Amino acid sequence: MHRIYFIPLLSLLFLGCSALKEYKTIKLAHGLDVNHSVHLAMVMMGDDLLERSGGKIRVEIYPNQQLGTERQCLELLQIGSLDMTKVSVGVLENFAPKTKVLGLPFLFRDREHSFRVLDGPIGRLLLDDGIKYRLKGLGYYDAGSRSFYTKDRPINAPEDLKGLKIRVMESATAIEMVNGLGGSPTPISWGELYTSLQQGVVDGAENNPPSFYLSRHYEVCKYYSLDEHTVLPDVLLAGTHLWNKLSAQEKTWLTESIEASVAYQRELWMASEKEALEAVTKAGVTIIYPDKSLFAKELEGLLSQYKDNDEMYNIIMEIQNTK
Repeated sequence: MHRIYFIPLLSLLFLGCSALKEYKTIKLAHGLDVNHSVHLAMVMMGDDLLERSGGKIRVEIYPNQQLGTERQCLELLQIGSLDMTKVSVGVLENFAPKTKVLGLPFLFRDREHSFRVLDGPIGRLLLDDGIKYRLKGLGYYDAGSRSFYTKDRPINAPEDLKGLKIRVMESATAIEMVNGLGGSPTPISWGELYTSLQQGVVDGAENNPPSFYLSRHYEVCKYYSLDEHTVLPDVLLAGTHLWNKLSAQEKTWLTESIEASVAYQRELWMASEKEALEAVTKAGVTIIYPDKSLFAKELEGLLSQYKDNDEMYNIIMEIQNTK
């Protein structure tokens, strides 16, 4: 009698467990603090996707470089060990070459101009550039403008950077930019930067106000020069191994959830920039508003060097001509 009833009951137990797991889990990793507007937007995206899909798709988020640096997360996407990640376009350029155009200094006239470019056909073209490298671009989060912050010397003009070791991302464009201003570019992982600043490995770095604040780099660097040399968006990507497995309906759900999170994040970003600048000022940081044209003039050659590359130069011209 025991044998007759035990087997069906065990089968029902396994069936019940599998029924509870009738959903897809997307693993998303990034390097930002959990208070960052991009992380909050990705949490919102996961909640929205869960609702749109009726519980069929769930997002697990691993922040703070838990699964590796931005470069490492991209590599995990390529081999199928991670489903989604968020990286700066400055790091993405090492994997999808056309995206390096977005790292060129003083490319955009203002914030609104950058949104019109990123939300239009040029932005879509650049997102799709990674597909052949097993990276599917899904959307852009606002990362504001990047500016220099330093420990011991205020940056009022380009010549103030001469002789200073400035941390940059693993980005050829960022390295060329700092070289062009007379500084010494030093690629260092974001997670190692605080200690590197403390120990004098570098004299400063460059990033947007919320990252400067949330990283607590203001505890070491007391000068923040808002030259706003680049507008580098954050890019949300999926591995093609994930994207190609999704049904048309699932792709629609994911795309719509991302679009909603992008709009949400852009609102959060404006408030976080204001909060960051107020907080670092209270902490004793001197905010400097230099003449941006001096920096732009020093870096004019970075754009002109693409004149021999018809495809890239055409993209630059299209960006500049976007109304």
